[in-house]
Amino acid sequence: MRSFLIGVAGGLGLGYIALRAAQAARDLREPFPPRPQDSKAYGRLQRRLMLAGIVRSLADLGFAAYGPLGAAAAPRNGAPEPRARRVALLGAGLAASAVLDLPVAYVEGHLTEWRYGMTKQTPRSWAFDHAKAFGVSVALGIPLLELLASTIERAPTFWPLVVTAGTFPLLVFANVLAPNLIMPLFNKFEPLEGPLADRLRALAARFGAGDANILRVDMSKQTEKANAYVTGLFGSKRIVVADTLLDHFTEREIEFVVAHELGHYVSSDVWRYVGVGTAAAGTIFVGASLIAGRSEVPPASATGLARLMFVASILGVVIGPAIAAYSRSRESAADRFALAATKDAQSGIDAFSRLRDRNLAEEEPPRWMELLFSTHPSLRSRIAALGRSRPG
Repeated sequence: MRSFLIGVAGGLGLGYIALRAAQAARDLREPFPPRPQDSKAYGRLQRRLMLAGIVRSLADLGFAAYGPLGAAAAPRNGAPEPRARRVALLGAGLAASAVLDLPVAYVEGHLTEWRYGMTKQTPRSWAFDHAKAFGVSVALGIPLLELLASTIERAPTFWPLVVTAGTFPLLVFANVLAPNLIMPLFNKFEPLEGPLADRLRALAARFGAGDANILRVDMSKQTEKANAYVTGLFGSKRIVVADTLLDHFTEREIEFVVAHELGHYVSSDVWRYVGVGTAAAGTIFVGASLIAGRSEVPPASATGLARLMFVASILGVVIGPAIAAYSRSRESAADRFALAATKDAQSGIDAFSRLRDRNLAEEEPPRWMELLFSTHPSLRSRIAALGRSRPG
């Protein structure tokens, strides 16, 4: 039975890659035509791709961990694996995965968005960004995996507790590193200036956040979708507004969206998510050690790490709905903050309506999707909540 499942996983992964490779090659020879901007069709497609991605990711990890390549790479007789060999195997695995996944990423990450009018990025520009993302993932991923392996070797009994304790400072460091060093590799961030910036700064100052960095980012380089977000910790905290939002929304609508992001800032939601992320990581590490740690393969070897990651990915899917529910609660709280800060429900309704149209977002996805995966409440429920707050 196990051999059958491994074979199915390998066949599924390779077949999916072959299909996407054929589609990518066809598009590069003769581009596919654009599709109508239908939010329901776009939403259905995104859900299918998301579910297929989860299944394919688990199949690929399972095949890599338990298939013939993983078995061949495993140390014999439970012997420890030399560090140089482990690092080489991890690097080779990441490189092979990136090459095999390239046509999937192109079709699902670029071509689909282009066909629905959600990006004007060229294939060359997309490939350049994708290559940079791979470089970042290798530069960060291999040291982190090696750190995990070293921790397992030094604390084979209680390594999940040690790793969980280390997750908190790592997440804090990531929230400082990402805004300052990683995100600028892909986009240009500039201080927002002019009357709108003064208006937003005055809004932030009312809530003790006048020192927050309010930045404009050239998000139109990759997408036509409008967005704003808060990121960073300590002096790196930023409220970032996309040029796609600035160029297509009114000042009052932008103010409401930024007030929503300010709600995250004032409520220290970045710290909250660091805490939730640490708790989730602890749950996953403990579960993975109990399940995958029973293998005859040393858990600190490249094959053992692959098996831990496979089990960890399954556990991540299992606890995902709880994390999504918490995220939805924080988004609702930020909506309430924005309403209290601006006292302008109509601008919030207009902003969400324009975001719906601009981002080709479904007003209300299927209920199962919202409960299991959505990090934001449905736009319909958010607009309705604002509508109920209007006088009369």
